[in-house]
Amino acid sequence: PGFQRMREYLRQSCDHIWVIDCSPEGHQPEVNTRIFQGVQQPVCIVLASRSQHKQENTLASVKFRALPSGKRLDKFKVLQKLTLTSSGWLKCPDEATAPFLPQARKTWRSYPALEDFFTYHGSGVMPGRTWIIAPDQASLTQRWEALIQAPTMDRKEALFHPHWRKGKPGDKHVAKTVKEPLPGQPTRNLSIAEETKPPLQPIRYGFRSFDRQWIIPDSRLINQPNPTLWTHYSTHQIYLTAFLQESPKSGPALTITALIPDLHHYKGSFGGRVFPLWADKTATTPNLQQGVLNLLSQTYGSGVRPSALFAYIAAIAAHPDFTARFQKDLATPGIRIPLTASAELFQEAVAIGERVIWLHTFGERMADAQKGRSAGPPRLPEKKRPKIPKNGTIPTDPERMPAEIRYDADQGRLWVGEGYIDNVPVAVWNYEVSGKQTVLHWFSYRKKNRERPRIGDKRPPSPLNDLYPDRWLPEYTTELINLLNVLGLLIELEPQQADLLDRICSGSLLSEKKLQDVSLSAAFGSSASTSCSSPSENPDQLSFRF
Repeated sequence: PGFQRMREYLRQSCDHIWVIDCSPEGHQPEVNTRIFQGVQQPVCIVLASRSQHKQENTLASVKFRALPSGKRLDKFKVLQKLTLTSSGWLKCPDEATAPFLPQARKTWRSYPALEDFFTYHGSGVMPGRTWIIAPDQASLTQRWEALIQAPTMDRKEALFHPHWRKGKPGDKHVAKTVKEPLPGQPTRNLSIAEETKPPLQPIRYGFRSFDRQWIIPDSRLINQPNPTLWTHYSTHQIYLTAFLQESPKSGPALTITALIPDLHHYKGSFGGRVFPLWADKTATTPNLQQGVLNLLSQTYGSGVRPSALFAYIAAIAAHPDFTARFQKDLATPGIRIPLTASAELFQEAVAIGERVIWLHTFGERMADAQKGRSAGPPRLPEKKRPKIPKNGTIPTDPERMPAEIRYDADQGRLWVGEGYIDNVPVAVWNYEVSGKQTVLHWFSYRKKNRERPRIGDKRPPSPLNDLYPDRWLPEYTTELINLLNVLGLLIELEPQQADLLDRICSGSLLSEKKLQDVSLSAAFGSSASTSCSSPSENPDQLSFRF
């Protein structure tokens, strides 16, 4: 997504450019698939040619192809036979700074971009230090006490783990006083070095997709908290997270949480963007383009609630069929949402989307008992529900702290150390978000050895990260059961979402241009029937994408 000027220079300077993606598996693939076995980043080959007859003001043609997924030696065999005139090269966009990726199909380009629907989107919380986040509150208390009781200032600084710039702490550090607390949190007008009190009460945190952890909500600890997210947080708020500068590989193209989300909430790497439903704490001002809501209300002949449009987006893109269907289009980063012109299909999508949101938020949002969405953790029907038999109890003594999780497909059994959970479908075990296996990823933060692999020369984490329970906590079991039920119910919903998407894409649609036209009308106070007429009409409060 970066290097726009470089791409522009190459297009202006050359006649032809060829790009070969050698890493279709994405970031950190299996070692035997890597062109360079020690390199975890995706690798490509770029060949740019310029003749003596290069014409001024003419951009180079760019062609792209990807090697087949698989082993490194098989890729070498394909490369040996490949020529610049071989079939299979795909044309890339002609714009000077456009990515060196295949041009999206015209139909895909006509769909509104995800960001077209919202007035604001931003990054998730950037903690800057991982020790302030944990899957249990006890770990955070233990880490805080170790920090506060450290015998010397140097030891406190090492435990706190500041970023260093030119030999000095460059961001938050133990001697720094931060006057402004996070919105809704108590004020502590002293530095961490002077602190003697217990930590601020940890709150639930959207750490990863389907992984709810805890964070100390202290502005002295968090490098970049994104105050907007904290200011607008309430028990009504809902956040959608998705890639805009990277491309989802598999699973749902976006995920939802009721909790303030981490920068890497969607996948666990490569960041992403956060799209809140509401633009205020009271959940009265929507974070959706009012012109779009007006257009939909006129198209469908009845008012469209902000939460309904939010649910529609969830129904359309929060499932694996969306990512698989548009995989070639998604090679160029950016998510687009086919928007139906049918009131009936819209309402059908809203009903499905509300259930999707209810599941993604573990029953904390969109609860409606009359529609089968009771408040509280969702549960599969009794016969399909994951269960721990009497002799399958996950041990809670230190000697048998689970070090691994594995799946027995023949028995439908999920082993957690020496304990196990029955009635777990293979699809639940295999469920993933952009190539990251959800259950396995969730367990990695709760197992006996929680060390994370170090990439390149990345600095080691704070020693405080090594402070966590020496045994499996009962609350881990409760949350794992919650997770398995949620994933099972989402998988049951996927065929309905796939069928709905197929009918929407084959029916009458509203184009991106239509939405941009109505946004222009709202922004410049046009007297057209689609002009903005919400309580937040002030164009200065709205941002538009053109």
